[in-house]
Amino acid sequence: MRLTRQTNYAIRILMYCAANPSRLSRVGEIASAYNVSELFLFKILQPLVEAGFVETVRGRNGGVRLGRSADAITLRQVAEVTEESFAMAECFETGATDCPLIDSCALNAALRAALDAFLGTLDRYTVASLVDGSSSIKLRLGLDTATVPEREVA
Repeated sequence: MRLTRQTNYAIRILMYCAANPSRLSRVGEIASAYNVSELFLFKILQPLVEAGFVETVRGRNGGVRLGRSADAITLRQVAEVTEESFAMAECFETGATDCPLIDSCALNAALRAALDAFLGTLDRYTVASLVDGSSSIKLRLGLDTATVPEREVA
């Protein structure tokens, strides 16, 4: 299994916000921390906002913050929101009937078991589990509290 770049950066956005809980995070700051374009991150934010993982605050002092607790957002939930499909083979796709073995295929069963294991593993990890216990995350993301000005969270 391979997650898309969109899912990878969706998780990174959530990690950034989780590591920065007392402040609003600006998309420009997040983009700079991960060395990607703001436009790319803006595209990724939309499904995160729609799913309630992130809230946006408009205005001069606006930004983004987690829409729910970091320990209530699993990696599986994020992947399910950001991945277009988990079809590992053509027979996983809706309406696929080209294969005469579709109803009794051992390959299909093996791939389904692999996908279930993959998603089950993602379900055991939360955004909080990715940032908690790592004292260097804030430093590595440029969130050293001495250098980042406080912004009011409304």
